[in-house]
Amino acid sequence: MKEHIIINVGRQLGSGGHDIGRMLALDFQAKYYDRELLNLAAKESGFSEKFFEQNDEKKGFFKGLFNMQTSHFSGGSMYKTNFSQESLFQFQSDAIRKAAKEGSCVFVGRCADYVLRDFKNVVNVFITASMEYRIDQIMNKQHLDHDQAQRFIEQKESGRAAYYNYYTGKKWGAAESYDLCIDSSVLGLMETEKLIAEFVRKRFRR
Repeated sequence: MKEHIIINVGRQLGSGGHDIGRMLALDFQAKYYDRELLNLAAKESGFSEKFFEQNDEKKGFFKGLFNMQTSHFSGGSMYKTNFSQESLFQFQSDAIRKAAKEGSCVFVGRCADYVLRDFKNVVNVFITASMEYRIDQIMNKQHLDHDQAQRFIEQKESGRAAYYNYYTGKKWGAAESYDLCIDSSVLGLMETEKLIAEFVRKRFRR
């Protein structure tokens, strides 16, 4: 029986990382986890999924924890209010590790490369794209003009980078943090996925 594999996908906003991740999951018959992790973490923690969604990939998200309404909890246990700032990250990390132990997975974002750093058969990929390509994608998806799309990208990526850097001690998007970095705007999403899949197969001789 072959060992399962784990593919962790970091991505720039608008680079198509989500779509490429889904294609990789289909290619390797793996489970795909992106926002699905929020549901898993919510179940483990007792928080509502909505609370995880509101604080997804944000550093310092516990600033307003003690002022939040009780509707954020799925249960009423008193211990749930006694958290450190890193507690939500820890719940999500536990959900990632649990899923990785159960079978082949593709994880998109959420510091999965760091969380699973001690796991075997792991490939860490970062997907980038030219700014103009990404702006076009965001303009179409978010119905924004050019300048609005660029600001949207810059603001979102600033938060994403701060989150990753804070929890991993590494630099988000830096080549040394990944096994493979690739520009999806050069070949397009489908060909980029094929190239990544070939890299993974050669890595594990599949």
